[in-house]
Amino acid sequence: MIRRLLPLLCCFASLSLHAAPATFAEAKRLAWPLYAKQSTEFYCGCKYSGNRVDLHSCGYTPRKNANRARRIEWEHIVPAWVIGHQRQCWQKGGRKNCAANDTQFRKAEADLHNLVPSIGEVNGDRSNYSFAWLPQKPHQYGRCQTVVDFKARKVMPRPAIRGMIARTYFYMADRYKLRLSKQDRQLYQAWNKAYPVEPWERQRNQRVACVMGWGNHHVGSVDLSACRKTP
Repeated sequence: MIRRLLPLLCCFASLSLHAAPATFAEAKRLAWPLYAKQSTEFYCGCKYSGNRVDLHSCGYTPRKNANRARRIEWEHIVPAWVIGHQRQCWQKGGRKNCAANDTQFRKAEADLHNLVPSIGEVNGDRSNYSFAWLPQKPHQYGRCQTVVDFKARKVMPRPAIRGMIARTYFYMADRYKLRLSKQDRQLYQAWNKAYPVEPWERQRNQRVACVMGWGNHHVGSVDLSACRKTP
């Protein structure tokens, strides 16, 4: 299995400690340097430089939107739609209203543990679909192993990220009191067991914790004393 997804900066001498971002816009700004050293996107494992994706690096073939496929976008593993639909603010104006008037939603929307770089086209195709096992073999995006079933509104992510997705859902459910369906919980329990935490995920958890101020305990413990404020 390819394990080049986000093995973040274990060799760095020091890490920068910031306050947790207050908005999604701030979270995206802080996310760029977090991932800059490795520059590997989430769903297909493509390399990128700046905002431009090297599609050849993972054998990606655009499905429909070549322009969007070439750029990086920031993806919520647990969609903002899912977070918002469990809050009253969404019923009174959707995401815009929640971001403006619901403190808990803003915190969840800006949580860097739930944010990853994604090929724009796949981010758009994933939409707010839930994750699932699917019988289809990967084919939509060249050699990319992620599958989107538009009719069923489901996504099967590539094997290398399934465990991380599961642990992110558990973290978000715990921290922001999100409800998981019985079906989703069973799926993520299976993925958590089948795809245990690997070193790259622990390293990512440590890096993100140094920005947020806390880690994802489903991944493991973090050492905040290893973080320091930059001069």
